[in-house]
Amino acid sequence: MRRGIIVFGHGSSVESANDAVRAVAADAARQGAWERHETAFLDFPPQLGQAVAKLAAEGVDEILVVPYFLTLGIHIQRDLPKLVAELSAAHRVTIRVAPPLDGHPTLSRILAERAREVAG
Repeated sequence: MRRGIIVFGHGSSVESANDAVRAVAADAARQGAWERHETAFLDFPPQLGQAVAKLAAEGVDEILVVPYFLTLGIHIQRDLPKLVAELSAAHRVTIRVAPPLDGHPTLSRILAERAREVAG
């Protein structure tokens, strides 16, 4: 089975924000030894469908979508499952979705570190 990973964010009209997501995604792919990886956005290109199509064309048959979202909001609860079902059927690939970042134990540590940075 050939697997690929897609880091999926909301996207922004501020391109530097999208670049920041791409940089984190590329670093995560390196750390996870994911040879096939893409970054996709909900509202800005490349969108999830483009990323799935690219990986499927490369022979990937299982795609892991990792949401770059903090919480289980409406996009993750409603929009993403619908997109995943449509794309999975259209490209004949298995797509699994990881939970959002909320609840991960390192998130609170990151917030504490950021507070310490400004506290001095």
